[in-house]
Amino acid sequence: MQKYGVLVVDDSSFMRRCISLIIEKDPQLFIIGIARNGIEAIEKVQRLKPDIVTMDVEMPEMDGMTALKEIMRVCPVPVIVLSNQTDKDPETTFQALELGAADFYLKNALLEENVKPEIIREFLDRLKAIAQKARKCGKKEIKQKTDSEKVSEILDNILSKSEDLIKTKTGAADLLIIGCSTGGPSALQSILPRFPKDTHVPIVVLQHMPPGFTKPLAERFDAICNLRVKEAEDGDIVEAGNIYIAPAGYQTFFDKKANGVIALRVKDCPSVKTLYKPSINVTLDSAAPIYRERLLSVILTGMGNDGLVGCETVKKYNGKVIVEAEETCVVYGMPKVVYEAGLADIQVPLSDIFHEIMLCIGNKYVLGINNRNCNTTEL
Repeated sequence: MQKYGVLVVDDSSFMRRCISLIIEKDPQLFIIGIARNGIEAIEKVQRLKPDIVTMDVEMPEMDGMTALKEIMRVCPVPVIVLSNQTDKDPETTFQALELGAADFYLKNALLEENVKPEIIREFLDRLKAIAQKARKCGKKEIKQKTDSEKVSEILDNILSKSEDLIKTKTGAADLLIIGCSTGGPSALQSILPRFPKDTHVPIVVLQHMPPGFTKPLAERFDAICNLRVKEAEDGDIVEAGNIYIAPAGYQTFFDKKANGVIALRVKDCPSVKTLYKPSINVTLDSAAPIYRERLLSVILTGMGNDGLVGCETVKKYNGKVIVEAEETCVVYGMPKVVYEAGLADIQVPLSDIFHEIMLCIGNKYVLGINNRNCNTTEL
């Protein structure tokens, strides 16, 4: 049984102890060390060589963001940012992801009274999956690429394809649904800004996030995308030219009215038994009977199996499924279960996802740089 060493970084001795006790519940994880601030974290990452780090944000002497940036520069290792749920946390979290953090988690979700066992289990499984991927890839590949490097790689990949490959696949789609979890914001950064203004299908994105984080995510993408990006609201009419980010804490459904207009229904739905809000399964199950063979679903990096049941429904109605390949996933969980179930029409690395989408949706696909985001603006 492989074991993974965790460095716990937090200025509070109480928090360090609580986080350590949670981590030690899993026999595959052990505490290799603790650090009280960013300076200690950098020194111990270099000396102890942990498999993964949990990083507090606000600390004396050196904060978590400064430490994260330096760790990615001198000794790259997967870092999970643990933050408190405050008004400024979304901005801090997105900054951490831009600096190379593998993922983030809210402390209160782990430490609240009567926390559900499945929440703890999901957190521990996420730590192990990220650490395992890092060990498998080798430390030299852990450092996250900058946004400019990602976009340059994608453009190179697109421009290297011959013109005769750039043609629409049979059966253009009328709706694109993208589902992702761990590593999703960075993956979306490599896809959403590439859609041209004349993209003729609406796009719905389901990103596993805590409540309060999806609206700032939508606002950030709206600033760098050609299409309008907004957090989905109950009653929104599903229209081309829009990217709808499903709100965290709710389930998102599709509702086809008598006049043929399709709207989004955003509901709390406590009766729906699922760990995830939003749930990719719930939304795909709702969309598939309406869009049938003209639904395209894309499953990107993420922990767990959300999307598996939904993709079964998509295939039942002859829709198409694209999944991200293991080599570019932060966690090869959700795409893996869909692929191994035989539900994927194609599995490709992240740099090829946009190309495959454009072939499926039937939009005119012009090679070259044709949108306002080629300045690689950061998320």
